[in-house]
Amino acid sequence: MELAYIPSPSRGVLYLGPIPLRGYAFCIIIGVFVAVWLGNKRWVARGGRPGTVADIAVWAVPFGLVGGRLYHVITDYELYFSDGRDWVNAFKVWEGGLGIWGAIALGAIGAWIGCRRRGITLPAYADAVAPGIAFAQAIGRWGNWFNQELYGRPTDLPWALHITSSAGGRVPGYYHPTFLYESLWCVGVGFLVIWADRRFQLGHGRAFALYVAAYCVGRGWIEYMRVDDAHHILGLRLNDWTAMLVFLGAVAYIVVSSRLRPGREEIVERGDSDGGAGEDGGSVALEKKPEQSEEKPESADVKRGQSDEKPEPAEDEPEIPTSDTSEAEETSEAPGTARDAKTPATDEARSAKKS
Repeated sequence: MELAYIPSPSRGVLYLGPIPLRGYAFCIIIGVFVAVWLGNKRWVARGGRPGTVADIAVWAVPFGLVGGRLYHVITDYELYFSDGRDWVNAFKVWEGGLGIWGAIALGAIGAWIGCRRRGITLPAYADAVAPGIAFAQAIGRWGNWFNQELYGRPTDLPWALHITSSAGGRVPGYYHPTFLYESLWCVGVGFLVIWADRRFQLGHGRAFALYVAAYCVGRGWIEYMRVDDAHHILGLRLNDWTAMLVFLGAVAYIVVSSRLRPGREEIVERGDSDGGAGEDGGSVALEKKPEQSEEKPESADVKRGQSDEKPEPAEDEPEIPTSDTSEAEETSEAPGTARDAKTPATDEARSAKKS
């Protein structure tokens, strides 16, 4: 008997009257809320409008759930369509079985539809929600703990997971808690993307590609530890091959994108058609430049008009030169008047001398 281990819950569902409350579903829902909350904060910080991430998530989340379930059912079809199996169970999502590869792929299509309706680019949106998706996966993996599924090989480590259920071919015992390994790995991936995005100003989908590449690295070695039934190709589980191929694609995207589109988008979401404020009354970041450029020509026209117009003289200004002219005329006439006044006196003096 192990002295230290991680206990499994006795059951993964509680009943509130006739309503079942399943731990797996709760983990998925909480993860979605965390992803939307963090994605909204990052989107607003990059200049987008509040609420845009949630509006697009209305499209992305349902598509992601359908894609995740489809991937699981297709890759594990024998669980639902082989002899003695009930195909109706393929629709029972709450019992577990969501493939992250299908969830991301089909969820991206839903996000693309939402982005087109909002007039924004998908890579910018993906960069904003990338860390939140990693944290959502970390929370969602605890749903596997409630269902006692997706564990690894037997182990005697002090953090071994104690499986108590024998349903579905399970063998009670102590196993590697691979759900916990992946949960912790996803937390590390989320913080890695946040740090790298701040350090290198990742843009044009490179933050999301970094999340994908980093997740694939962890999924590869964790998948190798699992003991549940899976299809094998050349001795490796199908999900190991998928992780390798997706990792190479993500790395190639980072390299090519950084050469074709270096830097980060300056504007991630435009305002209204008039370039003004958004729905919340606040102006979108980096939208003020066109307004300033429109004001500059106006101010230049005003200055040009002021320079072309000649200043009209005031009414009192003409009196100043007039008064100066009259004074000058008076002063110029004064000597003449004096000469005229002296002329009769001089004539009288001359006549007196003659006499």
